[in-house]
Amino acid sequence: MDTSPLGLHGAMSRQDAIIRFGAQEVRRMQESGRWQAPWSGVLVDADRLTDPLTRASAALALAGPDAVLGGPTAAYVHGCRSVEPLPVHLVVPYGHWLRSRPGLDVHNGRFLDTDRETQNELAVLSLERVLTDMLCRARPSDALAVVDEALAMTDPDRREAFRAVIARRLERRRDPRGTRRGARILGVATGRAESPAESWFLWRIVDCGFPTPEVNWSLRGPDGREIRRLDYAWPELRIAVEYNGYAVHKGREAEDAARIDDLRRRGWIVIVVEAEDLARPGRFETALEQAFQQRGVDVSRRTPRSLEGRRHREPRERRVRASR
Repeated sequence: MDTSPLGLHGAMSRQDAIIRFGAQEVRRMQESGRWQAPWSGVLVDADRLTDPLTRASAALALAGPDAVLGGPTAAYVHGCRSVEPLPVHLVVPYGHWLRSRPGLDVHNGRFLDTDRETQNELAVLSLERVLTDMLCRARPSDALAVVDEALAMTDPDRREAFRAVIARRLERRRDPRGTRRGARILGVATGRAESPAESWFLWRIVDCGFPTPEVNWSLRGPDGREIRRLDYAWPELRIAVEYNGYAVHKGREAEDAARIDDLRRRGWIVIVVEAEDLARPGRFETALEQAFQQRGVDVSRRTPRSLEGRRHREPRERRVRASR
């Protein structure tokens, strides 16, 4: 149990703090800076002010027992760390008094009790509900990264069953908006991405209209032993895309170059992409199209979906705006 003198994860409502410690002690701790108020009505330990679990606990203390964590914050509590959990995403029933404010995004939702559970002693929506909501509402690349992470956390023998659960929730979702997009993203997820960036770039490839590649595909020799593991591959065409993220590949330039030369000697077309290609995919898109054409596959009529480039809309559960 993670507690502090101030409360669960270092957070407590101001009213409860006064009952527990007395008004004079609360005032003294605030004046000394040891306790701070991220929002009026709640207090947190100052040295834990930026901790996501502390902020989440504070939000729940502010909102009361009807509220539950949702979206990226709930995903974080469930162990999926691909998407920034702050500001805190909180879901409350329709008619609830709480409104959004800096650092706190408040959404209205239905059937919260049905999907409510406790993780890290915090009230959260179930992982299945969180993934379904994010597939329909979050940026596609973020949704894919979180679903990939959730699948990676699932036993390989159970991944398809887990995927089927999410698919059924999408089919039965009362609000149909975003469900077709969500089903498409779910179909791309593999659970084999080894970092959020790999999921983000996978979405770039698919969103540009190219066939979905194998992720972290194992190239094996005649004896069955793994020779190389390719970030993205179309094995039947011997086309590979290698993603050189800065942090992982810094200082490995010579090793990476030798790896790519070896693949090319084996007859592979290898396209190397850098982190900046996530934001500006035009270069790798042209190179990949040329690679398909070199293999005799005409992708000139592919239809880029451009979902990522569209303006990100408000979540489908009505956003509750702060009153002026």
